[in-house]
Amino acid sequence: YSFCTLLGDMATKVQMTWLKADAVCFDVDSTVCVDEGIDEFAAYLGKKEEVAAWTTKAMGGGVTFQEALSARLNIMRPSYVDLQDFLAKNPPKLSPGIKELVAALQAKGVTVYLVSGGFTQMIHPIADILSVPRSNVYANTFLFKNIQGKGNVGGFDGFDTKAFTSKTGGKPACLKHLKNKFKYNTMVMIGDGATDLEARQPGAADLFIGYGGVQVREKVFNGADWFVKSFTPLIDLTRTRTDAKL
Repeated sequence: YSFCTLLGDMATKVQMTWLKADAVCFDVDSTVCVDEGIDEFAAYLGKKEEVAAWTTKAMGGGVTFQEALSARLNIMRPSYVDLQDFLAKNPPKLSPGIKELVAALQAKGVTVYLVSGGFTQMIHPIADILSVPRSNVYANTFLFKNIQGKGNVGGFDGFDTKAFTSKTGGKPACLKHLKNKFKYNTMVMIGDGATDLEARQPGAADLFIGYGGVQVREKVFNGADWFVKSFTPLIDLTRTRTDAKL
């Protein structure tokens, strides 16, 4: 094989895997959306710098993902009212082409999931726009104190520590769970971050597509099976898909 032929064969294999997918999992922040939801919410609460400093500290290592998440939320301490106000004033900012891509996949019978280190309360409105069932959202969840007669609509009361993505290695664990539970043959992960790339492992994602439409991370660019800066190539390829056995 010449190097070019080998590259061509690899590209064909990647495209064939994409066309065989029966489940596609999308990261949300800087992939489905053009921003980072938790950063935007922190800025809204006037805690942007403090939260960003903790993010930097966490990226330096020495703390677990769960510790970092807990520390940032304890700085923010959003109430139920804070969250509702933020959501009302900040509708989702979708990445160009994501709506078309999800629709094209669903038209072919592919199940779409949103798997995120963000929060279900912020992702459900995005899922609704994309016609992705809320039950297909796997993310963290804000907890709020119970106000008698009104339910859990009070002050900040932590987050659900049982969620897959509240812990280190959460995305591959989530994909393994889904693959095992629903017996998917070919699962794809699409995202911009290292935690998305982690999901490319036996029993989890069979293919990882790096997305650099918002931010290009070197580790993800180098580690991806396919790297795109736009969803257009995926939309075009999906629309050419036939029901013939591949």
